[in-house]
Amino acid sequence: MDILSLLLMFLFIFNILFAGIIIFIERKDASTTWAWLMILFFIPFIGFVVYLFLGQNLTRRRLFDWEGIRKVGIADIISKQLAQIRNPDFLFHDDNVDPYRDLIYMHLVNNDAILTKDNEIAVFTDGQEKFDQLFRDIQQAKDHIHIQYYIFRYDELGKKLIEELVKKAEEGVKVRVLYDELGSRKLRVKNFSALIKAGGEVGVFFPSKFPLINIRLNYRNHRKITIIDGQIGYVGGFNVGNEYLGKKKKFGYWRDTHLRISGNAVDPMQTRFILDWNQASKHFTINYEPRYFPMKESTGNATLQIVSSGPDSEWEQIKNGYMKMIMSANDSIYIQTPYFIPDESLLDALTVASLSGKDVRIMIPNKPDHPFIYWATLSHIGKLLRSGASVYIYENGFIHAKAIVIDRKMCSVGTANIDMRSFKLNFEVNAFIYDQQTAEIIAQSFEQDMQNSTRLTEELYQKRPRWIRFKESISRLLSPIL
Repeated sequence: MDILSLLLMFLFIFNILFAGIIIFIERKDASTTWAWLMILFFIPFIGFVVYLFLGQNLTRRRLFDWEGIRKVGIADIISKQLAQIRNPDFLFHDDNVDPYRDLIYMHLVNNDAILTKDNEIAVFTDGQEKFDQLFRDIQQAKDHIHIQYYIFRYDELGKKLIEELVKKAEEGVKVRVLYDELGSRKLRVKNFSALIKAGGEVGVFFPSKFPLINIRLNYRNHRKITIIDGQIGYVGGFNVGNEYLGKKKKFGYWRDTHLRISGNAVDPMQTRFILDWNQASKHFTINYEPRYFPMKESTGNATLQIVSSGPDSEWEQIKNGYMKMIMSANDSIYIQTPYFIPDESLLDALTVASLSGKDVRIMIPNKPDHPFIYWATLSHIGKLLRSGASVYIYENGFIHAKAIVIDRKMCSVGTANIDMRSFKLNFEVNAFIYDQQTAEIIAQSFEQDMQNSTRLTEELYQKRPRWIRFKESISRLLSPIL
């Protein structure tokens, strides 16, 4: 037997053994398992290397230290709220909240997502307006500024933000910046040298331990959170970069959704930032001091929960929240997402809702920022079109909003896309908002975007070229790991 034959036999045996590990030890779900098996058998050895970087399982690992949270009384608040919700005679201050009692309970039990009811919410759909307000809030900061972004570009916008943070650090305000290494792969800690010199701190989430090698490449912190003085919190889809101001020709106008929140919901946002920061910055940990959880000045009345999820969690909490929202719908379901790659359970829930006469509307971009993900998105649209759902292709640039509105009464806005990466692989955070006024604003924004969109009919969908259909089929097979 020659060397080539021995090598091929070795690769064959190696693939069989490794496939067994994926099936019997990792115990991934069936769709993900088949996607990895396809890669292993079509590209042996290389598929193994890819798996080392992209296929790790983090669900059994303790990444975040929750001990400090117990010291600030969150467990007591949760116990009290659970007792209230279990009591059928308990009434919420807003009648609009009661129909979502089960959803609130689920987030409380499985995500420690406390319910807050005194929040004021501002909705931003334009990047310039969002960052103008953010800069104004930063300039008014007195105690601390906590900033976390998946993408932080060192361009015009990024440099301006750093300059503002340096000024505040020089005034004695405690400034911390946390970014994801992959999302901000061109960013370097040295870009923050002036901030660090002024007393600021910078953390990097899941950094590479070796140059060009990161075995946790597939698990990224996709959250975008800003906390100012423990009084104001930002969460949503906008990252830091010129494209988010519509200054990149490739994308044109950037349509996104972001929230500015004041009220007690800022406390769980602060907790989430501290957990992420302490995981990433072992040498500069944050203690749960009263300065980070001050008495709130808000006079709002919006009720909401801050819900997070990640690959370290047992449950796909944000996806489960979406499922409960869809199943609770009586009239309408509006969804905006740049990537629509649902698993079968979510796709079936939307299909059943549409077949049941609910007004299901999905809005996706007209251009890809990731081609395989775009083709996978198109591949999932057909079933919904056949069920009677309405699909809109946004034409006025690129839509990056992650928003879902139910019956124009409650909504969710945050960082999670409608795809398996957001549900299983990324660390995400969403606000689940039980407030009719906010839901109406998001619904009206959707309807305004319809004026800049093309409705995709089933007839147009069936006219897709065969080459596009082929790319969709391949992308759909790989969708569990895209």
